[in-house]
Amino acid sequence: MTGVRWHKSTHSDTQGCVEVAENVPGRVYVRDTKDRDGGTLTFAPAAWRSFIAEVTINR
Repeated sequence: MTGVRWHKSTHSDTQGCVEVAENVPGRVYVRDTKDRDGGTLTFAPAAWRSFIAEVTINR
């Protein structure tokens, strides 16, 4: 994945850290900061927003 810019998610806490790349048109990539080579999840932007909304509501 060239050109992907990762940043720590603002939804990460001290229990776990998630990095997100949102600079690729039509895709949001998510990975674990402790296991960057362990795999990457890919979401459509609308699905990612729905996921974040659900997680935020259920905190």
